[in-house]
Amino acid sequence: MAPLLLLLLYSLVSAAFLYTVFTILKRRRGRLPPGPKPWPIVGNLPHMGTMPHQNLAALSKVYGPLMHLRLGFVDVVVAASASVATQFLKVHDANFSSRPPNSGAKHVAYNYQDLVFAPYGPRWRMLRKISSVHLFSGKALDDYKHVRQEEVGVLVGALADAKTNAVNLAQLLNVCTVNALGRVMLGQRVFGDAGDPKADDFKSMVVELMVLAGEFNVGDFIPALEWLDLQGITAKMKNLHKRFDAFLTTILEEHKAKIRQGGTKGKHTDLLSTLILLQQQEEGVGDGGDGGGKLTDTEIKALLLNMFTAGTDTSSSTVEWVIAELIRHPKIMARLRQELDSVVGQDRLVMDTDLPHLTYFQAVIKETFRLHPSTPLSLPRMASESCEINGYNIPKGSTLLVNVWAIARDPKAWSDPLEFRPERFLPGGERANADVRGNDFEVIPFGAGRRICAGMSLGLRTVQLLAATLIHAFDWELADGLKPEKLNMDEAFGLTLQRAVPLSVHPRPRLGRHVY
Repeated sequence: MAPLLLLLLYSLVSAAFLYTVFTILKRRRGRLPPGPKPWPIVGNLPHMGTMPHQNLAALSKVYGPLMHLRLGFVDVVVAASASVATQFLKVHDANFSSRPPNSGAKHVAYNYQDLVFAPYGPRWRMLRKISSVHLFSGKALDDYKHVRQEEVGVLVGALADAKTNAVNLAQLLNVCTVNALGRVMLGQRVFGDAGDPKADDFKSMVVELMVLAGEFNVGDFIPALEWLDLQGITAKMKNLHKRFDAFLTTILEEHKAKIRQGGTKGKHTDLLSTLILLQQQEEGVGDGGDGGGKLTDTEIKALLLNMFTAGTDTSSSTVEWVIAELIRHPKIMARLRQELDSVVGQDRLVMDTDLPHLTYFQAVIKETFRLHPSTPLSLPRMASESCEINGYNIPKGSTLLVNVWAIARDPKAWSDPLEFRPERFLPGGERANADVRGNDFEVIPFGAGRRICAGMSLGLRTVQLLAATLIHAFDWELADGLKPEKLNMDEAFGLTLQRAVPLSVHPRPRLGRHVY
């Protein structure tokens, strides 16, 4: 016990000494952006609260759209307006293209060997190129559109069979998105139909990952206290990593065995087979011979982890928000149904080719992305060098957080920003030509710049097809006779923006029986 107390005392003394040194050095670093006064040692960590995106949005109303915080001993700058975000993610994008050190990347994402958290450089460019060419290119999206269509059809059948039973829409959407992505990545479905206990377990793992990744771990900001794991976050991350690694290792080894046995010979159409073949090539798969090198098993598993987490939960939660908003706004639902019936008819389900012709529907999706961005605080970036933004000094090594949630609710950029109003994206509306693909900084649900979400195109298509199909094929009633105006729309914060209370609904088929 005595050695432990001595270590604790040593850590606290070290933290206090570093705080003093840090405070002295801070006075010499030029003019920093405004922000709330930090507490000793912990800095502004107490200001983050349980809903950091909301708390930071409130602070930005006091200190302005460019804020400086000190989380422990780490400088953090927060962008909370479109113009400030443009400076960081467009004008100074190259300087903010790497990620800061964090426990999630270290303990869950294979020690920064994945695409999301890899340092900017040759290895990251190699992983990005592989993903862009083999999974997210226009050709790849078109080649696999039948997969998305078939898995959405399976979901529609499960909902139609629900009859009088209420369904947890989030669970069913998650099974659909995981299986659709699994068929593209692995050439097979990952789970059985609705009710597969493995699917529920996987969903819980993904949600736990997003919650843990969204936590502000004290050890990330006060290195002297990292070993204590005061919040228990590191222990949870290590345990979660073991579960994910077992899941991914099994998938990888089974796939390699099939290839050795010739089970996939001549039809290497899934991403994992392609990755294994690239790994087996004598020469590296780097970007233009820039030293990217050959893929390792760990990098393959890290890529799969990225796809199965960032590529599934974000899409399913966004569709859940779409349906919830439409239940609360029956007039918007009625107008949308009219458009869907006009373009698609009532004798078939929505197809990928219908989506470009659904003008009002596209506005509904943009409005959902605006109010409920899947990643409310962008994944953190780090300043490679000191720079100046809006007359303020941004020190080298500073962490950048872009408050996507606050930007999309900025009353200086949007009229009635808290209202769900798709018309703002229609011709004649305030943002008629707004693009959610990172070009219009007033609404950047996928981020922007070099580190924009790699799976943006796939995410958009998945969300659009799922949402359009569910709106077109079913009427929706809330469980237990709950009135739409009483529906809980609270958020549960994590790396992704979940609903605090999952949407429980009765789906009522509205098309001909043969459609289902």
